[in-house]
Order: sequence, then C-alpha cells, then structure tokens
Amino acid sequence: MNQKSFPISQEALEKIIAKYPTPFHIYDEKAIRQNLRRLFKAFSWAPEFREYFAVKATPNPRLLQIFKEEGAGADCSSLAELMLSEAADITGEKIMLTSNDTPADEFQKAIQLGAVINLDDITHIEYLEKNAGMPSIMSFRYNPGNLIEGNDIIGKPTEAKYGLTHDQILKAYKLAQEKGVKRFGLHCMVISNELRTEGFLLTASIMFNLAVEIKNKLGISIEFVNLGGGIGIPYRPEQDEVDLEAVGAGIHKLYQEIMEPAGLGSCAIAMESGRAITGPYGYLVSTAIHRKDTYKHYIGLDSCMANLMRPALYGAYHHITVIGKENEPADHVYDVTGSLCENNDKFAIDRQLPKIDIGDRIVIHDAGAHGHAMGFNYNGKLRSAELLLHEDGSVELIRRAETIDDYFATLTGFDGALIK
Repeated sequence: MNQKSFPISQEALEKIIAKYPTPFHIYDEKAIRQNLRRLFKAFSWAPEFREYFAVKATPNPRLLQIFKEEGAGADCSSLAELMLSEAADITGEKIMLTSNDTPADEFQKAIQLGAVINLDDITHIEYLEKNAGMPSIMSFRYNPGNLIEGNDIIGKPTEAKYGLTHDQILKAYKLAQEKGVKRFGLHCMVISNELRTEGFLLTASIMFNLAVEIKNKLGISIEFVNLGGGIGIPYRPEQDEVDLEAVGAGIHKLYQEIMEPAGLGSCAIAMESGRAITGPYGYLVSTAIHRKDTYKHYIGLDSCMANLMRPALYGAYHHITVIGKENEPADHVYDVTGSLCENNDKFAIDRQLPKIDIGDRIVIHDAGAHGHAMGFNYNGKLRSAELLLHEDGSVELIRRAETIDDYFATLTGFDGALIK
C-alpha cells in the first residue's frame, strides 16, 4: 500500500492559486531530488551508474537543471529535446539520442553536442554517416522479440517498431566497427510501468548475456549497458512501489555472475527512467466548476484531457484528492470530467469520492510524467502552467500557461480579430 498525499496545505494552496489560477501542474522538488538519490544509491555498486532522464516524460529545462545537479543526464528523442538539454547545460556523453526514424537534423545536433548516438536500425548507420558523420561512441537498441512479453503500454516486442533483432545487432556492431567506431554501448527498452522486480532482472540477464556474446564474437568490449527505463509507479493506492534496492541488488548479482567472468567488470550500468523520477511528485491541480446529474453524476473541472490525457488514452487510473475533504467518507460516485468535446474526456469513471461542491480544489496525483508533456491544442484548448514547489514552500513558475494569443500565433493572415 502507498499513501497518496498532497505536499501542500489547503491554506498554502489557496495562496498559490491566487497568483497562479487553476489548472496547473506542480512538482515537488525535494521529493524528486530524494528519489534520484535513491536510484543512484541502489546502483552504487556499479563501476559507473548513469541515469539518462527521459526528457519526453517532463520536458522542462528547469527540471533538467535539477537532474543535472543530482548527476543525471538526458535521454532525448527529438531535436527539441536535445535543445532543451543543451539549455540546461547537459551536453556531451551526458546525452543519449535514442530516437527512431530519425531525421538528419537530429543526428547533426546530437553529433554537435557530442552525444551518445543510439541507433534503432542497421540501415541508420549509412544514413548517419552520410548526413552527420560517424560519432566517437555508438550504441544499438536491441529488440529481444519473444524473450520478453511486453505489456499494454509498450506492446509486445515482436509488434514494436523499435530496435534490432539478435542477428541484426551483431551485424550492426561489425559494420560500425569496420567504419571506424571504436567505442560502443548496448541499449534495450522493452518494459513500461513495470512494478515487478523480476521484470528488470530478466532484461538485465538478456542484456548481459548479449554483451558477452558481442565480446566473444566481435572482440568488442561494451562500455555501458543501458537497461532502459520502465520502472513503474503505484498509481493505485493498493499497489506497492518498486523495490529499487532489491532491483539494484538483483542486477548486481547477475552482473557478478555474467559480466565479471567475461572480463566486462568495468562496464557501466545505465538507465533512462522518466516516469519513476518525476511521476509520483507531480500533481494536476484543478477546480470543480460544474455538477451535472443525468443517468450518472458528473463533476466538471476547469482542466481536461489536454492537461492529462493518460486516463483517456490508456484508461489509466490516477488517484484524486478533494482538498480539505481528505478525511470525509467517499460516499459519492462520480465521473470526473473535462470540457473537451469528446466523451472519453474523463479523469475518473464511477469513482468513489467525498461530496464535491462547486469551487472545491481537485488534485489529480501521479501527473509528474507524461502529463503536461502530452498536452495538445485540439478543440482550441490551451496547455496549463507548470510550477515548482521548493523545499522552503516557495513556488517558482517554470512554464507559463498558454494564452489565446499563443494559439493564434502560428496562423498566417491573422490580425488578432479576423482571419483575412
């Protein structure tokens, strides 16, 4: 069981809302820092441990600055994410470009920054060489096929567009070696929102054995094995969080059994966690503005799936707190909805909650990753602000809310009143 609590008192929240109206996302800096430190400690046994934060999860340079201060790098999958990392002074091999169907400008920017290039297909070697040149260090993304089952979020590896097969990856390392690349890593990302320790151990076992095979067959000593992200968070109160210490210890044991006897005892361990770092420590704060009673009971918020689309996209559960009513009985059943003109614009369906009154502040938990980042402008909706809660209780605006002027800014021939 995990306790879902909001780190801001009702009184303090009202002061924040007076300055920054709802809806907004707010992130708990102290908790995020502590969480990163816990991850590094769980892998402190490794000759070197690298965390490449998955920028797509929460792409804000102010947060990236915090991650850098805690020793983390950036996992990027687009030109904009590379630029965000650069803005946070994350450069060089602190960046991994792990993209797919990658255009030339992304490779060029990554080469300029000195990033680790992680290729998704053997054909990308020639494309990279032609359009950006060969990097000093290269990695390939492995797709283990039926060796791993996958899940509803990431899908089955055999159905995924990502990664190289076993035979392809051996050919890819040989080809890159022939083209003069001398330093290599190995990458895999085939689990998502995983809560079971054994899921991470299976990935590590597969990857360590592949690293040994690459050394034995090609004479390449892999510098790092990136086990990907996929560390889940307990969205539901009845779920338990991942035991990072058990995961770290289990992977350490496999490292000793597989890597060290093969002469790979200096290989670094890398991960690219995103959800696990910021997910539990970000909150979408909204206000109840409508109540509707028809065939069901509805509570309408001033936010919508443009602010958090996971429930609509995946049917995902996000815990809800009615501020000031945490200890009241959950004796009402609501669908909690937004104003988007789509019937799946629901944060919760048939959710048992305390009685909600118009004006109540509604906090949606675990929105710190793949929340604001997945926002959109469909139906003319505007993305909300992002705030950072400091340890001393002060709040920093790290992204302002979009305005209607922002929405119209990219339209040609628009003078602010009429489209000519």
